[in-house]
Amino acid sequence: MGYLEEARENHVKKKVEEALRSKMKAKALKECDDLCAKYAECAAGKTLSVIWRCRKQAKDLNECLHQFTNDSVLEEMKKSYMLEQDAKENINT
Repeated sequence: MGYLEEARENHVKKKVEEALRSKMKAKALKECDDLCAKYAECAAGKTLSVIWRCRKQAKDLNECLHQFTNDSVLEEMKKSYMLEQDAKENINT
């Protein structure tokens, strides 16, 4: 499959992509909830010192979030969305 065909296949409207990104972020936060809580606990009552005192918690949280919020995950979500839309169109026709 050429570049143009692949680009057309994975193209979704901007509004749909924003909704998929939102869904992706929500899922990531849910999956990394325990690390979010640890970071929040560490950061409680701190201002500038949070930067160095909670560095490990922040790093762990970011690594976890990145597993669920990267370009490959978004592309998979787009493909799933497009397949769902194609299936709906095939049912309606």
